[in-house]
Amino acid sequence: MPDVKKISSTENLGMAIRSRRKQLGLSLHDVANFTNLGVRFISEVERGKSTAEIGKVIELCNSVGIDIFVGER
Repeated sequence: MPDVKKISSTENLGMAIRSRRKQLGLSLHDVANFTNLGVRFISEVERGKSTAEIGKVIELCNSVGIDIFVGER
């Protein structure tokens, strides 16, 4: 199973997205170029913007190879 991290805040999710993007050697512009998302949006999500549109955040996660899982506590 791949590395799994518990996400408990928008900041945690943003850090995970940024970390994965950098691991892949991609710039904000690279990701923006192969998605429908703007550089500003991606940057805001990576900084933990709590009001980001969930559908776009899921698209961003998919674009950098992050799977989202839901489990009960």
